[in-house]
Amino acid sequence: METARVLVAADKFKGSLTAVQVAERVTAGLRRVVPGLAVETLPVADGGDGTVAAAVAAGFERREARVTGPLGDPVTAAYALRGSTAVVEMAEASGLQHLPDGVFAPLTATTYGSGELLKAALEAGATTIVFGVGGSATTDGGAGMLAALGARFLDADGKPVGPGGGGLAALAEADLSGLDPRLKDVDLILASDVDNPLTGPKGAPEVYGRQKGASEEDIAVLDAALTHYASVLGPDTAALPGAGAAGGIGYGALVALGARFRPGIEVMLDVLGFAPALARATLVITGEGSLDEQTLHGKAPAGVAAAARAAGIEVVAVCGRLALPEEALTGAGIARAYALADLEPDPAVSMAEAGPLLERAAESIARDFLLR
Repeated sequence: METARVLVAADKFKGSLTAVQVAERVTAGLRRVVPGLAVETLPVADGGDGTVAAAVAAGFERREARVTGPLGDPVTAAYALRGSTAVVEMAEASGLQHLPDGVFAPLTATTYGSGELLKAALEAGATTIVFGVGGSATTDGGAGMLAALGARFLDADGKPVGPGGGGLAALAEADLSGLDPRLKDVDLILASDVDNPLTGPKGAPEVYGRQKGASEEDIAVLDAALTHYASVLGPDTAALPGAGAAGGIGYGALVALGARFRPGIEVMLDVLGFAPALARATLVITGEGSLDEQTLHGKAPAGVAAAARAAGIEVVAVCGRLALPEEALTGAGIARAYALADLEPDPAVSMAEAGPLLERAAESIARDFLLR
Protein backbone atom coordinates (compact mmCIF):
# COMPACT_ATOMS: atom_id res chain seq x y z
CA MET A 1 0.00 0.00 0.00
CA GLU A 2 1.26 3.45 -0.94
CA THR A 3 2.47 5.55 1.98
CA ALA A 4 0.07 8.44 2.53
CA ARG A 5 1.44 11.93 2.03
CA VAL A 6 -0.95 14.82 2.55
CA LEU A 7 -0.60 18.27 1.00
CA VAL A 8 -2.48 20.99 2.87
CA ALA A 9 -3.03 23.85 0.42
CA ALA A 10 -5.76 26.03 1.90
CA ASP A 11 -6.51 29.75 1.93
CA LYS A 12 -7.25 31.78 5.08
CA PHE A 13 -10.51 31.60 7.02
CA LYS A 14 -11.17 35.34 6.87
CA GLY A 15 -11.69 36.84 10.31
CA SER A 16 -10.58 33.66 12.09
CA LEU A 17 -7.36 32.04 10.87
CA THR A 18 -4.55 32.89 8.49
CA ALA A 19 -3.70 30.36 5.80
CA VAL A 20 -0.62 29.39 7.84
CA GLN A 21 -2.76 28.79 10.93
CA VAL A 22 -5.24 26.72 8.90
CA ALA A 23 -2.37 24.50 7.74
CA GLU A 24 -1.06 24.13 11.31
CA ARG A 25 -4.46 23.16 12.73
CA VAL A 26 -5.23 20.70 9.95
CA THR A 27 -1.82 19.08 10.41
CA ALA A 28 -2.35 18.75 14.16
CA GLY A 29 -5.73 17.10 13.69
CA LEU A 30 -4.49 14.66 11.05
CA ARG A 31 -1.53 13.56 13.18
CA ARG A 32 -3.72 13.02 16.21
CA VAL A 33 -5.34 10.16 14.29
CA VAL A 34 -2.31 9.10 12.20
CA PRO A 35 0.85 9.81 14.25
CA GLY A 36 3.91 10.48 12.14
CA LEU A 37 1.83 11.17 9.02
CA ALA A 38 3.82 12.89 6.25
CA VAL A 39 2.20 16.31 5.80
CA GLU A 40 3.44 19.09 3.55
CA THR A 41 1.87 22.53 3.96
CA LEU A 42 1.59 25.16 1.25
CA PRO A 43 -0.65 28.05 2.33
CA VAL A 44 -2.24 29.56 -0.78
CA ALA A 45 -3.94 32.79 -1.84
CA ASP A 46 -5.66 34.03 -4.96
CA GLY A 47 -4.15 37.50 -5.25
CA GLY A 48 -6.29 39.15 -2.58
CA ASP A 49 -5.37 39.86 1.03
CA GLY A 50 -3.10 37.15 2.40
CA THR A 51 -1.11 36.82 -0.82
CA VAL A 52 2.13 38.23 0.63
CA ALA A 53 1.77 36.03 3.72
CA ALA A 54 1.40 32.95 1.50
CA ALA A 55 4.53 33.90 -0.44
CA VAL A 56 6.51 34.42 2.78
CA ALA A 57 5.33 31.01 4.06
CA ALA A 58 6.67 29.52 0.81
CA GLY A 59 10.14 30.97 1.38
CA PHE A 60 9.98 34.53 0.10
CA GLU A 61 11.56 37.29 2.19
CA ARG A 62 9.15 39.73 3.78
CA ARG A 63 10.02 43.37 3.06
CA GLU A 64 8.28 46.47 4.38
CA ALA A 65 7.85 49.99 3.04
CA ARG A 66 6.25 53.13 4.43
CA VAL A 67 3.63 54.23 1.91
CA THR A 68 0.51 56.38 1.55
CA GLY A 69 -2.67 54.72 2.79
CA PRO A 70 -6.05 54.99 1.07
CA LEU A 71 -7.01 58.08 3.13
CA GLY A 72 -3.66 59.79 2.55
CA ASP A 73 -2.10 58.88 5.90
CA PRO A 74 1.19 56.92 6.04
CA VAL A 75 0.89 53.15 6.56
CA THR A 76 3.40 50.30 6.71
CA ALA A 77 2.93 47.83 3.86
CA ALA A 78 4.66 44.52 3.18
CA TYR A 79 5.69 42.82 -0.02
CA ALA A 80 7.56 39.58 -0.64
CA LEU A 81 10.81 39.07 -2.54
CA ARG A 82 12.72 36.02 -3.71
CA GLY A 83 15.55 36.59 -6.15
CA SER A 84 14.23 38.93 -8.82
CA THR A 85 10.57 38.00 -8.25
CA ALA A 86 8.37 40.16 -6.04
CA VAL A 87 4.84 39.55 -4.83
CA VAL A 88 3.02 42.83 -4.22
CA GLU A 89 -0.43 42.91 -2.66
CA MET A 90 -2.32 46.13 -3.30
CA ALA A 91 -4.46 45.63 -0.19
CA GLU A 92 -1.30 46.01 1.91
CA ALA A 93 -1.16 49.65 0.82
CA SER A 94 -4.69 50.51 -0.30
CA GLY A 95 -6.91 47.93 1.37
CA LEU A 96 -10.05 48.18 3.43
CA GLN A 97 -8.06 47.09 6.49
CA HIS A 98 -6.47 50.57 6.57
CA LEU A 99 -9.84 52.29 7.11
CA PRO A 100 -10.98 52.98 10.68
CA ASP A 101 -14.18 51.14 11.64
CA GLY A 102 -17.14 52.70 9.92
CA VAL A 103 -15.03 55.20 7.95
CA PHE A 104 -15.19 55.04 4.16
CA ALA A 105 -14.03 57.41 1.44
CA PRO A 106 -15.52 56.00 -1.78
CA LEU A 107 -14.91 59.15 -3.84
CA THR A 108 -11.45 60.12 -2.54
CA ALA A 109 -9.66 56.91 -1.44
CA THR A 110 -6.42 56.58 -3.40
CA THR A 111 -4.17 53.81 -4.72
CA TYR A 112 -1.11 56.08 -4.48
CA GLY A 113 0.44 53.79 -1.86
CA SER A 114 0.11 50.79 -4.19
CA GLY A 115 2.25 52.64 -6.71
CA GLU A 116 4.78 53.38 -3.98
CA LEU A 117 4.81 49.69 -3.06
CA LEU A 118 5.46 48.72 -6.70
CA LYS A 119 8.27 51.29 -6.73
CA ALA A 120 9.77 49.70 -3.62
CA ALA A 121 9.80 46.34 -5.43
CA LEU A 122 11.51 47.95 -8.42
CA GLU A 123 14.13 49.48 -6.15
CA ALA A 124 14.72 46.04 -4.60
CA GLY A 125 15.67 44.77 -8.07
CA ALA A 126 12.49 42.92 -9.03
CA THR A 127 12.12 42.18 -12.74
CA THR A 128 9.04 39.98 -12.32
CA ILE A 129 6.25 41.40 -10.18
CA VAL A 130 3.13 39.45 -9.30
CA PHE A 131 0.63 42.20 -8.48
CA GLY A 132 -2.18 40.72 -6.42
CA VAL A 133 -5.25 42.93 -6.44
CA GLY A 134 -8.32 42.64 -4.24
CA GLY A 135 -9.69 43.89 -0.93
CA SER A 136 -9.27 47.51 -1.98
CA ALA A 137 -10.78 50.56 -0.30
CA THR A 138 -10.48 52.44 -3.58
CA THR A 139 -12.28 53.08 -6.87
CA ASP A 140 -9.81 55.35 -8.67
CA GLY A 141 -9.00 53.27 -11.74
CA GLY A 142 -5.41 53.00 -10.58
CA ALA A 143 -4.82 56.73 -11.16
CA GLY A 144 -3.21 57.14 -7.74
CA MET A 145 -0.92 54.19 -8.39
CA LEU A 146 0.15 55.65 -11.73
CA ALA A 147 0.73 59.08 -10.17
CA ALA A 148 3.08 57.53 -7.62
CA LEU A 149 5.00 55.95 -10.51
CA GLY A 150 5.41 59.28 -12.32
CA ALA A 151 2.21 59.89 -14.31
CA ARG A 152 0.41 63.23 -14.15
CA PHE A 153 -3.36 63.70 -14.23
CA LEU A 154 -4.27 67.33 -14.86
CA ASP A 155 -7.47 69.36 -14.98
CA ALA A 156 -8.31 72.07 -17.53
CA ASP A 157 -6.14 74.56 -15.62
CA GLY A 158 -3.13 72.25 -15.72
CA LYS A 159 -3.38 71.43 -12.03
CA PRO A 160 -3.40 67.87 -10.59
CA VAL A 161 -6.91 66.47 -10.17
CA GLY A 162 -8.08 65.55 -6.68
CA PRO A 163 -7.48 62.10 -5.19
CA GLY A 164 -9.75 59.12 -5.74
CA GLY A 165 -12.26 58.26 -8.41
CA GLY A 166 -14.29 61.41 -7.79
CA GLY A 167 -11.40 63.63 -8.84
CA LEU A 168 -11.21 61.99 -12.26
CA ALA A 169 -14.38 63.79 -13.38
CA ALA A 170 -12.22 66.90 -13.81
CA LEU A 171 -9.51 65.11 -15.83
CA ALA A 172 -8.45 66.98 -18.97
CA GLU A 173 -5.00 65.52 -19.66
CA ALA A 174 -3.18 62.31 -18.74
CA ASP A 175 0.60 62.57 -19.12
CA LEU A 176 2.26 59.15 -18.85
CA SER A 177 5.65 60.28 -20.16
CA GLY A 178 7.12 60.46 -16.65
CA LEU A 179 6.36 56.86 -15.71
CA ASP A 180 9.29 55.07 -14.07
CA PRO A 181 11.42 53.78 -16.99
CA ARG A 182 12.24 50.57 -15.11
CA LEU A 183 8.67 49.44 -15.70
CA LYS A 184 9.49 48.79 -19.36
CA ASP A 185 11.82 45.96 -18.34
CA VAL A 186 9.48 44.34 -15.82
CA ASP A 187 7.10 41.44 -16.37
CA LEU A 188 4.09 42.73 -14.41
CA ILE A 189 1.44 40.07 -13.84
CA LEU A 190 -1.99 41.28 -12.73
CA ALA A 191 -3.18 38.48 -10.45
CA SER A 192 -6.88 38.62 -9.66
CA ASP A 193 -9.92 36.43 -9.21
CA VAL A 194 -12.04 39.22 -10.71
CA ASP A 195 -12.56 39.56 -14.47
CA ASN A 196 -15.03 42.48 -14.41
CA PRO A 197 -14.72 45.38 -16.86
CA LEU A 198 -13.97 48.88 -15.58
CA THR A 199 -17.46 50.39 -15.86
CA GLY A 200 -21.08 49.57 -16.59
CA PRO A 201 -23.48 47.11 -14.92
CA LYS A 202 -20.66 44.65 -14.20
CA GLY A 203 -18.04 47.33 -13.61
CA ALA A 204 -16.04 48.21 -10.52
CA PRO A 205 -18.33 50.91 -9.04
CA GLU A 206 -21.59 49.02 -9.53
CA VAL A 207 -20.40 45.59 -8.36
CA TYR A 208 -17.95 46.53 -5.61
CA GLY A 209 -18.67 50.16 -4.70
CA ARG A 210 -21.18 49.46 -1.94
CA GLN A 211 -18.75 47.40 0.12
CA LYS A 212 -16.46 50.46 0.08
CA GLY A 213 -19.16 52.72 1.47
CA ALA A 214 -20.48 54.14 -1.81
CA SER A 215 -24.09 55.32 -1.97
CA GLU A 216 -26.16 54.89 -5.12
CA GLU A 217 -25.32 58.50 -6.00
CA ASP A 218 -21.61 57.85 -5.39
CA ILE A 219 -21.73 54.81 -7.67
CA ALA A 220 -23.20 56.89 -10.49
CA VAL A 221 -20.54 59.57 -9.96
CA LEU A 222 -17.72 57.02 -9.93
CA ASP A 223 -18.99 55.18 -13.00
CA ALA A 224 -19.20 58.44 -14.95
CA ALA A 225 -15.77 59.58 -13.72
CA LEU A 226 -14.12 56.26 -14.64
CA THR A 227 -15.82 56.28 -18.04
CA HIS A 228 -14.37 59.76 -18.62
CA TYR A 229 -10.95 58.62 -17.34
CA ALA A 230 -10.97 55.71 -19.78
CA SER A 231 -11.94 58.03 -22.65
CA VAL A 232 -8.74 59.98 -21.97
CA LEU A 233 -6.43 56.99 -21.38
CA GLY A 234 -7.81 54.37 -23.75
CA PRO A 235 -11.47 53.39 -23.91
CA ASP A 236 -10.76 50.24 -25.94
CA THR A 237 -9.14 48.61 -22.91
CA ALA A 238 -11.89 49.41 -20.36
CA ALA A 239 -13.69 46.15 -21.16
CA LEU A 240 -10.61 43.93 -20.80
CA PRO A 241 -10.96 41.10 -18.25
CA GLY A 242 -9.53 42.32 -14.97
CA ALA A 243 -9.88 46.02 -15.77
CA GLY A 244 -12.45 46.37 -13.00
CA ALA A 245 -10.38 44.54 -10.40
CA ALA A 246 -9.79 46.34 -7.09
CA GLY A 247 -11.67 49.51 -7.96
CA GLY A 248 -10.21 49.64 -11.46
CA ILE A 249 -6.56 49.39 -10.48
CA GLY A 250 -6.49 46.53 -12.97
CA TYR A 251 -7.33 49.00 -15.74
CA GLY A 252 -4.47 51.31 -14.77
CA ALA A 253 -2.02 48.41 -14.71
CA LEU A 254 -3.22 46.99 -18.03
CA VAL A 255 -3.44 50.23 -20.01
CA ALA A 256 -0.44 52.12 -18.65
CA LEU A 257 1.98 49.58 -17.18
CA GLY A 258 1.76 46.83 -19.78
CA ALA A 259 0.55 44.30 -17.23
CA ARG A 260 -0.83 40.95 -18.33
CA PHE A 261 -3.86 39.51 -16.60
CA ARG A 262 -3.86 35.99 -15.17
CA PRO A 263 -6.26 34.36 -12.71
CA GLY A 264 -4.74 34.98 -9.29
CA ILE A 265 -4.79 31.41 -8.05
CA GLU A 266 -3.03 30.14 -11.22
CA VAL A 267 -0.25 32.69 -10.79
CA MET A 268 0.14 32.01 -7.09
CA LEU A 269 0.26 28.23 -7.52
CA ASP A 270 3.12 28.74 -10.00
CA VAL A 271 4.96 31.18 -7.74
CA LEU A 272 4.50 29.05 -4.60
CA GLY A 273 5.77 25.83 -6.22
CA PHE A 274 2.48 23.94 -6.10
CA ALA A 275 3.18 21.53 -8.97
CA PRO A 276 6.20 19.79 -7.38
CA ALA A 277 4.41 19.65 -4.01
CA LEU A 278 1.37 18.11 -5.69
CA ALA A 279 3.55 15.48 -7.35
CA ARG A 280 4.61 14.29 -3.87
CA ALA A 281 1.05 14.04 -2.50
CA THR A 282 -1.49 11.23 -2.28
CA LEU A 283 -4.26 13.44 -0.82
CA VAL A 284 -4.81 17.19 -1.01
CA ILE A 285 -6.72 19.24 1.57
CA THR A 286 -7.80 22.70 0.49
CA GLY A 287 -10.34 25.19 1.78
CA GLU A 288 -11.32 28.70 2.82
CA GLY A 289 -13.71 30.37 5.23
CA SER A 290 -16.79 30.05 3.04
CA LEU A 291 -17.21 27.50 0.27
CA ASP A 292 -19.92 29.11 -1.85
CA GLU A 293 -20.76 30.12 -5.40
CA GLN A 294 -17.87 32.60 -5.45
CA THR A 295 -15.44 29.76 -4.72
CA LEU A 296 -16.18 28.28 -8.12
CA HIS A 297 -15.18 31.49 -9.90
CA GLY A 298 -11.42 31.57 -9.47
CA LYS A 299 -11.03 31.31 -5.71
CA ALA A 300 -8.11 29.38 -4.26
CA PRO A 301 -9.85 26.06 -3.42
CA ALA A 302 -11.26 25.76 -6.95
CA GLY A 303 -7.81 26.35 -8.46
CA VAL A 304 -6.17 23.84 -6.13
CA ALA A 305 -8.87 21.24 -6.81
CA ALA A 306 -8.66 21.69 -10.59
CA ALA A 307 -4.90 21.20 -10.58
CA ALA A 308 -5.12 18.17 -8.30
CA ARG A 309 -7.89 16.59 -10.36
CA ALA A 310 -5.80 17.02 -13.51
CA ALA A 311 -3.03 15.11 -11.72
CA GLY A 312 -5.44 12.37 -10.57
CA ILE A 313 -5.08 13.16 -6.87
CA GLU A 314 -8.06 13.14 -4.52
CA VAL A 315 -9.09 16.44 -2.90
CA VAL A 316 -11.13 17.20 0.20
CA ALA A 317 -11.96 20.63 1.58
CA VAL A 318 -12.36 22.32 4.94
CA CYS A 319 -14.41 25.47 5.44
CA GLY A 320 -16.20 27.54 8.03
CA ARG A 321 -19.51 27.31 6.21
CA LEU A 322 -20.59 25.26 3.23
CA ALA A 323 -23.07 26.79 0.79
CA LEU A 324 -22.50 24.50 -2.20
CA PRO A 325 -24.53 21.40 -3.07
CA GLU A 326 -22.73 18.09 -3.39
CA GLU A 327 -22.91 18.12 -7.19
CA ALA A 328 -21.15 21.51 -7.31
CA LEU A 329 -18.36 20.19 -5.09
CA THR A 330 -17.99 17.11 -7.25
CA GLY A 331 -17.95 19.26 -10.37
CA ALA A 332 -15.13 21.32 -8.89
CA GLY A 333 -13.12 18.17 -8.15
CA ILE A 334 -13.73 18.10 -4.38
CA ALA A 335 -14.65 14.67 -3.01
CA ARG A 336 -16.06 15.96 0.27
CA ALA A 337 -16.19 19.16 2.31
CA TYR A 338 -15.96 19.40 6.10
CA ALA A 339 -17.63 22.52 7.51
CA LEU A 340 -17.01 23.91 10.98
CA ALA A 341 -20.67 24.97 11.02
CA ASP A 342 -21.59 21.27 11.22
CA LEU A 343 -19.61 21.01 14.45
CA GLU A 344 -20.70 24.37 15.90
CA PRO A 345 -23.85 25.96 14.40
CA ASP A 346 -23.43 29.33 16.16
CA PRO A 347 -21.39 31.44 13.67
CA ALA A 348 -19.84 33.65 16.37
CA VAL A 349 -18.69 30.64 18.40
CA SER A 350 -17.53 28.85 15.26
CA MET A 351 -15.33 31.81 14.29
CA ALA A 352 -13.98 32.25 17.81
CA GLU A 353 -13.20 28.54 18.15
CA ALA A 354 -12.16 27.97 14.54
CA GLY A 355 -8.78 26.50 15.45
CA PRO A 356 -9.93 23.65 17.72
CA LEU A 357 -12.93 22.97 15.45
CA LEU A 358 -10.66 22.71 12.44
CA GLU A 359 -8.52 20.16 14.25
CA ARG A 360 -11.65 18.09 14.89
CA ALA A 361 -12.60 18.34 11.21
CA ALA A 362 -9.09 17.18 10.25
CA GLU A 363 -9.45 14.19 12.58
CA SER A 364 -12.58 13.21 10.64
CA ILE A 365 -10.72 13.57 7.35
CA ALA A 366 -7.98 11.29 8.65
CA ARG A 367 -10.47 8.64 9.72
CA ASP A 368 -12.46 8.87 6.47
CA PHE A 369 -9.61 9.09 3.96
CA LEU A 370 -6.42 7.80 5.58
CA LEU A 371 -7.62 4.81 7.62
CA ARG A 372 -9.81 3.20 4.98
